Amino acid sequence: MNAMETTNKNEWKHGNNRMKNKLTQVAEHPYFQPAVIGIILFNGLIIVAETYYTGNRLLLALDKIIVWLFVLEMVIKLTGFGMKRYFADRWNIFDFSIVIGSFVFYSTPFVSVLRLIRVLRLIRMIPAIPALRKIIDSLMKSVPALTGILGLSMLVFSIYAIIGTTFFSEVLPYEFFGSFHTSLFTLMQVVTFESWASQVARPVINEIPWAWAYFVSFIIIGALVILNLVVAVILSYLGQDDEAKRKEEMDRLYRENQELKQDIQEVKQLILEGKNKNN
Repeated sequence: MNAMETTNKNEWKHGNNRMKNKLTQVAEHPYFQPAVIGIILFNGLIIVAETYYTGNRLLLALDKIIVWLFVLEMVIKLTGFGMKRYFADRWNIFDFSIVIGSFVFYSTPFVSVLRLIRVLRLIRMIPAIPALRKIIDSLMKSVPALTGILGLSMLVFSIYAIIGTTFFSEVLPYEFFGSFHTSLFTLMQVVTFESWASQVARPVINEIPWAWAYFVSFIIIGALVILNLVVAVILSYLGQDDEAKRKEEMDRLYRENQELKQDIQEVKQLILEGKNKNN
């Protein structure tokens, strides 16, 4: 009886490993990820169509099918890769949360939450496409470096908002420079170049001639210098991954070269020993 139980247990374990290997092959198949991307795109088309045909039964049925396809994809990866390998990737954790959220809220009366989850499904396109994933990863890595630039931006905006509130509050209506927070919003409009000259700068300059220096200096510092600093930091982190891959490849070539040199030295040593014996 014990022998039979052991045999059955071994057969079950062997069958389980065989199924896991097959699912791993499916998850790593070259056409698996493009198929997932196609489903996500089709899901996006359904979401757009639902904005025109709210409550359409066909669209709702297709949406349910897509949810189950996402569940099937998650089960394939979880079974094939294993829990540890699957959840080691933070993008897989994000996918898992979206899929589980879609499945849980589908039968609930929280329609707004369900619609939000449907829209969030489209974000799954980021981990599905390597180029998008690389950009987001670089942005996340650059956040600590951007905190210093954010602090500088807050300081510059605060100084100019105080100056604007002090000198221009009587020139324009309250919503422009009437208070500190309205001045901050106006400066945000100026830094984005949205009707800043005709709506903000020229009326102030007509009343206060020296105000041109205020707006010009703020645009140079806020829009040109700080924005370029942000772009430079993000681009530096975008290039770090490529640099790391190049360094890893060079290290690998160096190790192979050293191993090859060692093999050549051993061959030379063997040849010399053979000659000495013949002599």
